Amino acid sequence: MISASSSSASSSRKKKMKQAESKWRTAAQERIYRRRLLEALRATASGAGPRAVKEAADSALALTARGQSQWSRAILLGRKLLLKAGGKVRRGRRRPSRRLRCRDRLRVLGRLVPGCRQLSAPNLLEEAADYVAALEMQVKAMRALADALSAASLNAAAAGEAESNVV
Repeated sequence: MISASSSSASSSRKKKMKQAESKWRTAAQERIYRRRLLEALRATASGAGPRAVKEAADSALALTARGQSQWSRAILLGRKLLLKAGGKVRRGRRRPSRRLRCRDRLRVLGRLVPGCRQLSAPNLLEEAADYVAALEMQVKAMRALADALSAASLNAAAAGEAESNVV
């Protein structure tokens, strides 16, 4: 009985992870995100630093997710999750148990995914899978945008060179 329930829970998690991946893999989602990213980048000042670009890209990503996940809601609400200061550093010869290492790694993962510090392990893993898929789409869109911008600048440089040769 226990193995049947655990296998059904495992299969439902796999389905949710597939849905998260497919949600960010569609061409329509990528087009929506690219449009929002371009609008957000245009809205930032031309002299804005890398933090402004990152915030614009993250907010466009969260808008595309429509607040359906914990991380997107955290970004949309603009909550700043600060690391707790004054944490104790453990020094000793004993290796932590496997359970402690797993718990520590889950805690670190919770810090990396926006708004997911206090989630249970299964929910945290689902949110992290969705967030990673969204970040992959973000990288793909930003690469395409960078390629388009570099091609445009090369074309402008070639046109300027051709004009100087004519004159």
